[in-house]
Amino acid sequence: MNPVQVHGLKCMSIGFMMDEKSPVIWRGPMVQTAFLQMLNQVNWGPLDVLVIDLPPGTGDVQLTLSQRVLVSGAIIVSTPQDLALTDARKAYEMFLKVNVPVLGFVENMSYFLCPHCEGRSDIFEHGGVGEEARRLDLPLLAEIPLHMAIREASEQGVPLLMTAPDSAEARIYKKFAEKVWESLSRK
Repeated sequence: MNPVQVHGLKCMSIGFMMDEKSPVIWRGPMVQTAFLQMLNQVNWGPLDVLVIDLPPGTGDVQLTLSQRVLVSGAIIVSTPQDLALTDARKAYEMFLKVNVPVLGFVENMSYFLCPHCEGRSDIFEHGGVGEEARRLDLPLLAEIPLHMAIREASEQGVPLLMTAPDSAEARIYKKFAEKVWESLSRK
């Protein structure tokens, strides 16, 4: 199986193999099998980094990953609301218990940037992820805003770093990537 290659990035998803109208209704063993197939049976070729985007929580995929793969580190991504932070805390504790180093936290949908006036609005409880990172003595790797340019680039399948490389939002992603790369380079 070959990964999809776009903009110099290789990507694979269960979504590429399923009818987009069909729900994925799988029990744990089926999820584990599919995950391991994507990891081991995709012709990844040489990679600098393999990023695996996991659903929130502490389920079968997270456990399978930590038990079957030498993981360099996990990044906990959460929105700032208390309910989302509860899941982030559980993920952090799970990664500790399975000896996966946590590289840091990211606050997604950290604040809203108006596309017209560039005014900032904290429509969610801003800062909760940063407080959690400080409490655990881990870095806050990024605060990703809600912004039209990010949504539009994502929906078009074009990295924001290509569509608006000098924008404030692109600089956030660049700094985030630099921090992660630096952290992985020390390992």
